[in-house]
Amino acid sequence: MTSFGHAWVAAWNSHNLDEVMSHYSPDITFYSPFIQKINNDPEGCIRGIDNLRAYFSRALTAYPDLHFELYHILEGVNSVVLYYKSVNNLLSTEMMVLKDGKVVEVRAHYK
Repeated sequence: MTSFGHAWVAAWNSHNLDEVMSHYSPDITFYSPFIQKINNDPEGCIRGIDNLRAYFSRALTAYPDLHFELYHILEGVNSVVLYYKSVNNLLSTEMMVLKDGKVVEVRAHYK
């Protein structure tokens, strides 16, 4: 899981959308308070790889200087939690459930 966490952050910091998307399963379910705000969606959820790609594309455009700083990787059973500094210096954790090496569900949290 450690190598996964470092590769995920490196993909985001490279701003390479194809590399970012390579970590996610086609049937991804992604929850985030940013989705609530940006998509005006009270559920705060995106389903499916194509919808997530469009959302991430907008994020990379909105934050051209995006750079994540990874603090900790916490390993679980078929899951990982990444704790890092996100956009606007927000602290973030993302709890990711993995299946066959790909992320199938994310729960993002910010402070």
